[in-house]
This record gives sequence, C-alpha cells and structure tokens, in this order.
Amino acid sequence: MFDTLPLILILLISSVLAVALFRAFRLPAMLAYFLVGLALGPHTFGLLPNTEANREFAEFGIVFLMFSIGLEFSLPQLYAMRKKVLGLGSAQVIITLAVVMGVAKLAGLNWPAAFVIGTALAMSSTAIVSKILSERIDLNSRHGRLSIGVLLFQDIAVVPVLVLIPALGVADTSLMDVFGLAMLKAAAMLLFLFTIGKWLINPWFNLVASQRSRELFVMNVLMITLLLAFATKMAGLSYALGAFIAGMLISETKYRYQVESDISPFRDILLGLFFISVGMLLNPQQIFSHIGLVLLILVAFVFFKAAIVAMVVRLVKYETGVAIRTGVILAQAGEFSFVILALGVEQNLISGQALQLILAASLLSMVIAPFLIQYNGRIARRLVSSYNRNSGQVIQDIDDVGKHLHNHVIICGYGRSGQYLGRFLREENIPYIALDIDPSRVLEAAAAGENVMFGDAARRVVLEAAGAARAKALVVSYADNRAAMKILHVVQESYPQLPVIVRTVDDTNMEILRKAGAAEVVPEILEGSLMLASHALMLLGVPLNRVVKRIRLFREERYKLFRGYFHGISDAENEELEKQQVRLHSVIISAGAFAIGRCLTDMQLDSFEVEVKSIRRPNSNGAQITPESPLVEGDVIVLLGLPTGLTSAQNTLLIGRIALK
Repeated sequence: MFDTLPLILILLISSVLAVALFRAFRLPAMLAYFLVGLALGPHTFGLLPNTEANREFAEFGIVFLMFSIGLEFSLPQLYAMRKKVLGLGSAQVIITLAVVMGVAKLAGLNWPAAFVIGTALAMSSTAIVSKILSERIDLNSRHGRLSIGVLLFQDIAVVPVLVLIPALGVADTSLMDVFGLAMLKAAAMLLFLFTIGKWLINPWFNLVASQRSRELFVMNVLMITLLLAFATKMAGLSYALGAFIAGMLISETKYRYQVESDISPFRDILLGLFFISVGMLLNPQQIFSHIGLVLLILVAFVFFKAAIVAMVVRLVKYETGVAIRTGVILAQAGEFSFVILALGVEQNLISGQALQLILAASLLSMVIAPFLIQYNGRIARRLVSSYNRNSGQVIQDIDDVGKHLHNHVIICGYGRSGQYLGRFLREENIPYIALDIDPSRVLEAAAAGENVMFGDAARRVVLEAAGAARAKALVVSYADNRAAMKILHVVQESYPQLPVIVRTVDDTNMEILRKAGAAEVVPEILEGSLMLASHALMLLGVPLNRVVKRIRLFREERYKLFRGYFHGISDAENEELEKQQVRLHSVIISAGAFAIGRCLTDMQLDSFEVEVKSIRRPNSNGAQITPESPLVEGDVIVLLGLPTGLTSAQNTLLIGRIALK
C-alpha cells in the first residue's frame, strides 16, 4: 500500500499536468498519456515498472475502447454509406497493408511482423479527424464524408485483425487452419449472441433498470462487458473482440445512450492507462540514436498514406482537389494502431528496433495531424491549380445569381427546414438564395428550378457573392450552434445591419446566440412541443380559440423579437383584412435621419399605437440599448403595430414629418 500509493500519486499528477498542457495547445489527450508513459517508463526515469500485472490492467483500456466502438456501431449508417465504406475503405486498407507488408519484408522482417505493422499503419485516428472536422464544420463536406466513410471501414477492419493476430502467435501450426478455426469460433459466437443473446439482453436490462439504482446499472454494464471479453479470450480470441460484441449487443437496447454516458469515465481513465503503457514501450535512447530513420519513416508514411487515399478517391471520379484533401486528413496513424501493436507485442510477433521505429513514427504522425488537417484546403489549392479555379468558380456562380437580388433572404442550409422556408418565400413572392455544401442536394434542387447554390455560408466571400449587403434577412436553417456562431461572427463583422434568424435544437443556447448577434433564435423542440400541446388540448375538448390564444401568449412570452409573427390567426387573403393585422417592421436609422441624437422616449411613437419591440445597435457587444439611449446612425428599431401606424412612426424617425409636441 505504502509502496504503491506514491506511484499512483506520481501517475495522477503527471497525467493531470500533461493532459491540461496538451488541451491548452488543442492537442489530443492521448499524446499526453504517451508522454507520461515515456517519461515515467523503464527506459527513462523508471518510476513505473513494466510488469505483467500492469500490462494486463492496461489491457482493460483496449476493452473499453472496443466496447465504445461497438456501442456506436450503426448498421443503418453502414448501409447508408456502403459505397464509401466498402469501396473506398476496403481499397485504402488493402492497398496500404499490401505495400507496407512488402516493404517490411524487404527490410528483413518476417510475415507476421510485417502484417502487424501493415495493419497498424493502415489505421487512422477517428478521434482526431472527427473532432477537427466537427470544429471546422467540415463533416458534411465532400472530403469530410469521404474521410468518415474510410474511418468507419477501418473500425470494422479491426475486428478480423483482432482475430488473426492471436492466430499468428500460435507456433508450429498451419496458419490457415488456426485462422479458419478462429473465424469459425468468432462466427459461432456472433451467431449465438445475436440470436439468443439479443433475445435475453433486453429483458435483463429492463429488470436491472427497474431497480432504479445507478450503481447496479453500471455494475451490470461492466459485468456484461467483461464477461463477454473473458468468453472470447477463453475461446482463443481476444478480450477486445468480446468487448466489441458486448457494445453491439447493448447498442440494440433502448439503454444505449445511458450506458454510453455511465461508462465514459471508466473508459477514458482506463484508455489513458493503456496509452501510458504504450508510452512505456518507447525507448528514447534507441529512438534518438536512429532519429534520422524515424523522421524518414514518418515523412514516407505520411506522404505514402495521403497518396494512397487520394488515388483511391480519384479513382471513384472525385476531383483531384477533394482527393488530396481527403488524403491529407487521413495521413496519420490512429488509436487502433497502438492496439494492434500492443497485441502484436503480447503475442511476441514484433519487438526490438522495428517496434521502436514504428511506435515513434506513428506517434509523431498523430502529433502533426491536427496541423495538417487544419490546412488541408490550402495544401490542395497549392498543389492543384484547377481546384483553386474551381473554388473561384463557385464564388463566381453565386455572384452571378446574387448580384441580381435585392431585399432578398439568404438561407444557410437547404435541408428539410430550408426547403420548407424556401417554399413559403416563393408563395409570398419573396426572393431568396440558398447556400448548401451538399453537392448532391444542390444538384437535385437546382435541377428542379430552385435557387440553390453550392457554397459555405461561413465564408465572407460566399456571403458577399450572395448579396448579403443588399439582403433583407439571413436564416441559419440547420441546428448546429458552432456553424451558427461562425456565420454570426462573419455577419457582425461585415454586415451588422443584416438580421439573422437561427434555428437550434433546444433553448439551451438561445441567449448565447442572441448575444452573438442573432435577431431571433427558434428552438425546434419548443415549437414541436407547442404543436403537440395544441393537438392534445383540442382532442381533450378545449375550444380552438382558447388553444390558439394560449399558444400565442406562450410564444409572445418566449420570443422577444418575432412575437408579431405568431399572432395565432391565419394571414388575411384580402387587402382590407390585411390592413387590420399587426405586423413587425424594422427601421434602420440612416445617415441624416431625424432621430439621430434623440431618445425614443422623446419621439412619442405610442401616439401611433406602435410598440417598440427591440433596439439593436451593431457592434454593441451585447450592451443594453434602452429607449432613453440617444440614437445613432445604424441603429435598428423593431416596431410592432398596424401598417398605417408603422408608416407614421417610420416617417417620424427618419424625416420628422410628424411634428413633435
């Protein structure tokens, strides 16, 4: 106890400091764990003994990594992306494996060691790629979807590798016999679990969950995961395969997300311990004595893998620029590379200098990966002049349409919400231009005669080409807060007078988005709940007029700016009725306006039966503008009232036509 506690404290302190430092530089936490293992391992300070017990305990990290992969594994997603997954993914893995095995064999390694190295280097980092693409709003781009498809196949390919490597470790036996027997065992276990096991696991989880004990629920998940891991190990396979199967089984239950939430602390800590154990395998003396060879392997590996991915993408008819971007994104080793190498070490398939060189090159490739991925677009444009011209052509195409539009609406994203909005705008004869980064959606919509262009609305040049300076409003129609914040930042900098309406999933980030410059934020869960409530109340016999009034009052309380649009009755179909409808109207205080330097309280707008709903001042950084504040050029006053009153109020603000008392 007293000998172990100082080691645990050293390990915890080192891990906390290293992870905090790497997070500050936006580098993956796994690299911090590698550094801790390297610094405290037997080849440096020797504070952490490289014992068999420590290695077996660290293997639980692999178990929970594979469990998480199985939990997230989605057959519908696999089917939806089958062309990218099975075509591109299989080609990339097979070609990379074949070439690396050939090079390793020429370097004097035996076939099992060459296979371990080949499969390790064929993998890329799902954690790094998905995180950076998500932050850059690139997941739905062409290169983003291609990258995710290849990564998905790599995750699948790990499963047969986990079966084959233990088979390679069996000496004096026919490889085909051992591999065939291993695959037969794996197939039998999968068949048993996904027939009888799937039938048993739902009632069992229902029984455990009915006890309403979180401790019992978590222990049950741990029990099932470790039980299946132990069963596969006893069958001559690997712990990781059993954990993957356990994750797939639980993903079929309704408790999937609860399990993912409860298990993540165990997974992250044990996975960190695994990466520390991998770092302990590194021998700095050997690496530095062969640093030139390590760097040569690193450069050759990154260029080779990027070239293989680019070639495969190019063969399926994508343009060269997209192929290069996809190759740059996937040109690194991944988490499973170290899982495979660790399993190879356990089976005595690889060791010595070969292990050190591959470990070091793989680790360095993950260190430089965030920087390469960040500049993938620049690299592609630098290498392929036609891709740069294509990018310029996209802007030109948007400009050709946008320059003819005035007082129009810019729709960012043309999914279902964007398409419904476009339909309403067309029916009201309001011009609009929609921007989307899904090329297939753009082609289909454009073929149907809709005004949709390919372009990223978060780029200033795209908004400029779309006529943002002349637009009446901009709508972010997809629920992605990061993308919305990026667009709001561009609009606030370049077009501060352009009102922006943002769609979001719920009301969690409403105030944050408003402070960032959104004129209004529409949470879809709230609107869905209102529709659900209105139908339920009517079915329960509540009169329609009372339901409409209740929904209208709720909306007026919730929405600060656009409550006039939710007055609860249909728009009038004739001009006379339209004149009796209250509406919202934005008045921009232009240069030379009568209201400049005056306060709204002095303007007596209430005499026109007009209500001031909000005052928006560009670049005010969220400062509160009140009716007592002197107005300045560029202020936007949002008024609610009847058409005649709105006209009089606007005249008063701009030219002082109505005499003040």
